[in-house]
Amino acid sequence: MTESRNPPRHLSRAAKAWWRSVDAGYLLEDHHVRLLSEAASAWDRAQQARELVDADGLVTVDRFGQSKPHPAVTIERDARVLFARLMRELNLDDAPEAARVPRIGRTA
Repeated sequence: MTESRNPPRHLSRAAKAWWRSVDAGYLLEDHHVRLLSEAASAWDRAQQARELVDADGLVTVDRFGQSKPHPAVTIERDARVLFARLMRELNLDDAPEAARVPRIGRTA
């Protein structure tokens, strides 16, 4: 039986609940717990950015009057990509290594 662990305190309530469910459902080693914590943080960051975009709009106007994407759009995208990569590293689906989609430009 594994010892009871707690999720990082900075996580949202929803991310803490998800963290606990994954920790309870899998036999995670310390390095997996770190990946799980980083994935939960990335998810929270994406949600924070999404809330900003929802409140402010997808586009902002700069000091020259030009429309440009809201900076939180980039934050959300980067956090979602990081979440997906961390989840792939955790491999919670127990998918074999060969089942992963190869990176673009990779020959082997």
